[in-house]
Amino acid sequence: MDNFAVSDLLAIQKLVHLYPRHLDSGDLDGLGQLFAQATVHFEGAPPVVKDPIEVTRMFADFLRLYEGIPRTRHMICNLIVEPDGPGRAAAISAVFVLQDAPGVPLQPIITGDYHDHFAKVDGIWHFTERRITNDLFGNLSAHGKYAID
Repeated sequence: MDNFAVSDLLAIQKLVHLYPRHLDSGDLDGLGQLFAQATVHFEGAPPVVKDPIEVTRMFADFLRLYEGIPRTRHMICNLIVEPDGPGRAAAISAVFVLQDAPGVPLQPIITGDYHDHFAKVDGIWHFTERRITNDLFGNLSAHGKYAID
């Protein structure tokens, strides 16, 4: 843990929590920019490598938006951050997603895990990798434009 300060943990925590802020508010461009320097692995799709425009496009192509927002709340929990070498860190967190969309009541729709890697360059932390896995599924009919396998 040499040279891994509380400020590093807070910066990484902020990155992890910016993801649902961008996603739930419909700011898909901001969401894509979070991964400008990262490889993003989506289940069932080839990884997206350092391409924020492609990350944005994938979310825009998949999500059902209601007046510009997906009407979801992604709750990040059980976040564990660990140093992974000088200027590097790894994290795992769980996600619990609620949705309240036209025609369906407020309900849990999906849970999963995020496996993340980060690097600190010129004093600023950024994502270098995200693996998104899902394990429990509810009614996703109002969430995506097509089914998740």
